[in-house]
Amino acid sequence: MLFNSYPFIFVYFPLVLLGFFLIGKRNIRAAAGFLALASLFFYGWWSVQALPLLLASICVNYWFGLRLTPAPGRDDRRRKTLLITALTVNLVVLAVFKYANFFVSNVNDGLSAAGLAPIPLLHIVLPIGISFYTFTQIAFLVDCWQGKVHERSFIHYVLFVTYFPHLIAGPVLHHAQMMPQFANPATYRADPNKIALGLAIFTFGLAKKLLIADPMGQYADLVFNGVHNGIEPTLYTAWFGVLAYTLQIYFDFSGYSDMAVGLSLCLGVQLPLNFNSPYKSTSIIEFWRRWHISLSTFLRDYLYIPLGGNRKGPKRRHVNLFLTMVLGGLWHGAAWTFVIWGALHGIFLMINHVWTTTFRKGPSGIAGRVFGWFLTFLCVMIAWVMFRAESLHAAMDIYRGMLGLHGAPDTAFREFLAVPYRKPEFFQTMLVAIIICLALPPTITLQRWVPQAAALAGRPQLNKLFTAAMALFTVTLLGICISKLGTYSPFLYFQF
Repeated sequence: MLFNSYPFIFVYFPLVLLGFFLIGKRNIRAAAGFLALASLFFYGWWSVQALPLLLASICVNYWFGLRLTPAPGRDDRRRKTLLITALTVNLVVLAVFKYANFFVSNVNDGLSAAGLAPIPLLHIVLPIGISFYTFTQIAFLVDCWQGKVHERSFIHYVLFVTYFPHLIAGPVLHHAQMMPQFANPATYRADPNKIALGLAIFTFGLAKKLLIADPMGQYADLVFNGVHNGIEPTLYTAWFGVLAYTLQIYFDFSGYSDMAVGLSLCLGVQLPLNFNSPYKSTSIIEFWRRWHISLSTFLRDYLYIPLGGNRKGPKRRHVNLFLTMVLGGLWHGAAWTFVIWGALHGIFLMINHVWTTTFRKGPSGIAGRVFGWFLTFLCVMIAWVMFRAESLHAAMDIYRGMLGLHGAPDTAFREFLAVPYRKPEFFQTMLVAIIICLALPPTITLQRWVPQAAALAGRPQLNKLFTAAMALFTVTLLGICISKLGTYSPFLYFQF
């Protein structure tokens, strides 16, 4: 069940919203249980076969969490051994379902070179959302071991893991962000302001997905799929294809995250923000503080810092950065293209840190900031090629096209315009997308726009007029989005 589908918008979510608050009036524990069951139904709609794995993961990790918490009489060495066991169980399960075929394929390449018979592939179906709910629970286990977890309700834990706005594609949640909200009675009382704000944020996210990401994706798919099928892209086709994908993945994933935040806010629960205008960044360091914030925070807290962070000198910091980004790339998918994508960002970060350490400052002045932005955006685009390409060979073909090694038309854009696509609409959408990325504030600022403008708080008539105008705009935008429903357009991050 997609967020951008008729069943979700008109049936599932209204019933869940109504049932949650009606039950919450009488019994907040029952309301939490209802929402957990509704979340399991949402996941089971995708794949009933994967539901037992999710339930087993929840039960096993809850059991581990109870025994990892410090308590009088508990041996710290035994708790540490139990932590290692718990983390190993989670990582092994993730490795089997996500990386087993990748490992076997690479072994088979070696066997083939040696003239030996290949090992049969396991043909394991990847359970949707396994990376997100595994990382969420790994963070929970580590925090239990450190004594940071005090909430012991099994229902709240099930809801924490399965909460449907984040379950399929994030954000990666931290127990400290969610458990207090599930325990707060105010969460279970309907708040018209939160519902209005949540629906507005959901609508903006839906518009990002349907009106920008999907059209950009159509052209990006033409280019990348064409390359995968042996068509060599020339200069302009390659660059516009990569730019289209750069915009597609941002508006697709940030659109999903906005929709998740909006849906959750309707239910009275605040999810962590995942994006803060990352394409405005003037350095790669800043980019990773703005892009997929929940994953960046997880990698920093549970991988980079445990590896030593910057505590053991600059050389070790650079190694830790590189390893963190490589593993972050591998987390996204079982392919060498994802590993190289992570490695590229690791190299970019190392160079960025060397630069800032050497010169003690970032870009200054308008010219410096513009150059910093251009270089950052160029590096991000170059890395996205690896992220999107279906093979290393396809990625190399795209890079050769970007360098003009496959040729360029005599007249600028002539070859690009020959592509059978709605050219005017494409350019208009691309222009709007670039303006939104670079000129408009992030969606978080909706919290200042809806349901009232802070600047107009002392002028009630203007405040009402502004609120009515925003409501009309939101309803109109929602209507336009609903008119676009009905086509298959899954979110890109569902595969990760």
